[in-house]
Amino acid sequence: MANQRISIGFQASPPVALRVAQDELDKFTQALGGEGWHVLEGEDGTLRLSLPNVLWIRVEKDEQRVGFGLT
Repeated sequence: MANQRISIGFQASPPVALRVAQDELDKFTQALGGEGWHVLEGEDGTLRLSLPNVLWIRVEKDEQRVGFGLT
């Protein structure tokens, strides 16, 4: 399955945007609200997150496109 573009918001820092596989996104959403750390494998590398500091997550449904006449 294609990678998902997500953004993650935190209590005391700017959001982080990255692309993750659907199975990684599923594991991350199940871990939200928990304690401790979660390792998220993205296209660009590994992100270690302190779960109590994650405030929100946004999953973008469609790829962004630039240009005229795209259908």
